[in-house]
Amino acid sequence: MNKKVVVIGGGHGQSTICRGIKNIDNIDITAIVTVADDGGSTGRLRRQFHIPAMGDIRNVMTALAAEESMMSDLMNFRFEDPDGTEQDVQGHNLGNLILTAMTKQCGSFFEAVQKIGAVLNVKGRIIPATTQVIELYARMDDGVIVRGEANIPNMNNHIKKVFYDCDVKATPEAVEAILDADLIIYGIGSVYTSILPNVIIPDICDAIQKTRARRIYFCNAMTQPGETDGYSVEDHVRALIDHGACVDGVVVADDPLPQSAVERYAAQDSTPVMVRDASHDYAIYPKHLLTFDNDLIRHDPQRIEAAVRDLLQEI
Repeated sequence: MNKKVVVIGGGHGQSTICRGIKNIDNIDITAIVTVADDGGSTGRLRRQFHIPAMGDIRNVMTALAAEESMMSDLMNFRFEDPDGTEQDVQGHNLGNLILTAMTKQCGSFFEAVQKIGAVLNVKGRIIPATTQVIELYARMDDGVIVRGEANIPNMNNHIKKVFYDCDVKATPEAVEAILDADLIIYGIGSVYTSILPNVIIPDICDAIQKTRARRIYFCNAMTQPGETDGYSVEDHVRALIDHGACVDGVVVADDPLPQSAVERYAAQDSTPVMVRDASHDYAIYPKHLLTFDNDLIRHDPQRIEAAVRDLLQEI
């Protein structure tokens, strides 16, 4: 019987995980994706048509496509916006426009995601965390409230909590997938603006706490300015737990970092995420996960695949 793997998150990190694990046989993949993004093309379309954010879903679709075909390339095509006016289709991503059109045609965002996923022949299921049009808020350490996912990292402040200002209902399919999972993966990506927007939905949080699955966090290799400045691995995990997530283990990149790459990131106020403590209530899995092309520190899909294969052997 296939093992059931659920990946919770958003952004490029979740897509990287999905791109790696789609090559593993004998697993059923479900990606639960945030729809709280309100920046760029995604933000413009959700404001104009009052539909959930689709940018992260589009990225996961292309990552899980059976083949990186011309169609998946077209989904990521962006119309140029040379003067920054963002009028008509300028600045929009073609995949976002297709998802918007399909939603209008179907009358259902969820159905639109499933139909386009079928066209791309994705390996697994892609489920929006909710089909509501939602807006993410953050409360900072000094009590300031920030509205909008795109604004949260820009406040030069420390995030205490992220939340919604309304009742948010999870898609039933997301809850069912979590309760039925063998392995749940959080990450990789922005802990406050990619992972936690899913976790803080009450139905999803409750399912994460009840599931029999092993819950594993793939931690970022570098801190993110405006979100996790100065964070250790333990600080990242604490942010998840403080918002209701459960963590049974953490996969940590232990690759030696080139000094030139470290200096490049330091110039952008980003530093390596290190394990601080000697003992933990959760398992630590050090793995070689990274690549360093042009001094860009990135997670490698093939190395993620190997790490997940190892985790599956323990289940």
